[in-house]
Amino acid sequence: MSSVEKLYARVPSKDGIHKLNVVIWKPQDNNKVKAVLQISHGMIEFIERYDEFATYLVQNGYAVVGHDHLGHGSTVSNQEKWGYFVEKEASKTVVEDVYRVTCKAKETFPGTKLILLGHSMGSFIERRYLMTYGKELAAAIIMGTGSQPKLTLFAGKLVIKIWKLIYGDKHRSKFIEKVMFGTYNKRFSDNSMGKEWLTKDEEIRKWYCNEPGCSFLFTLNGYQMILETLGFIQRQTNIDKIPKNLPIYIVAGKDDPVGNYGKGVEHVYNVYKRTGIKDISIRLFENDRHEILNETDRQMVYKDILTWLDQHAK
Repeated sequence: MSSVEKLYARVPSKDGIHKLNVVIWKPQDNNKVKAVLQISHGMIEFIERYDEFATYLVQNGYAVVGHDHLGHGSTVSNQEKWGYFVEKEASKTVVEDVYRVTCKAKETFPGTKLILLGHSMGSFIERRYLMTYGKELAAAIIMGTGSQPKLTLFAGKLVIKIWKLIYGDKHRSKFIEKVMFGTYNKRFSDNSMGKEWLTKDEEIRKWYCNEPGCSFLFTLNGYQMILETLGFIQRQTNIDKIPKNLPIYIVAGKDDPVGNYGKGVEHVYNVYKRTGIKDISIRLFENDRHEILNETDRQMVYKDILTWLDQHAK
């Protein structure tokens, strides 16, 4: 097994203000890297949460690169900025940031194939990225994703717009949080903690609830960014821009409410398949919830992803 070297870097954000906190996990010898996996993390978390998974991949011959999105982790200077992206064109800005980190990864590992993995909110950002920068990638893994009906998106955007007019885009609302996530826990009988929908692993849930970087309230600006991104990535004219020869692996937990318990995930797969993407596959992990990389069977999930990576990193 390769020993793991962990490096930190700063990459200027598209917003012209912040410097993205970038983490690089790599073997000591760059020449032995099969491929680079870039990670686009989810909402209300940070890239260091992927340390166990990244370490596993490095020990199996890969390098891993990821950053804290705007409004998350160490990209911002203080906790008051968590949950806020940028005033205008937030969706486009976070996608451009992912591309800037792609450039950093390619600079660090020249001539090495790059594969992008996006989880949850990060998968929405990734799906928009594929429509603009898909040709930069050797393959893509879409994890913990979903889709929303047009009417739901319209209603969500309208509510956020009205609340922004009243309170401003930096406002944080428990009511909006409940509207967005209130139903996610209802299917689970063990729902006293409120985050049971994330994973069956109780220790990880406890850690998550006690970690400031995973327990802040999103701003109205943050919710607007997500809704704008969903609207963009669900338009067929944009889906048509994804390169047809880009291998895509869609993975999720079968019990993940973000993907409507598999239905929303399968919908994304079917739309992409119908659009003409040639190498596309899907796997729903039985009994797994939203964070399959933090599930009780995560070693099996890691192995499954490694197998797919090995097939597409040649």
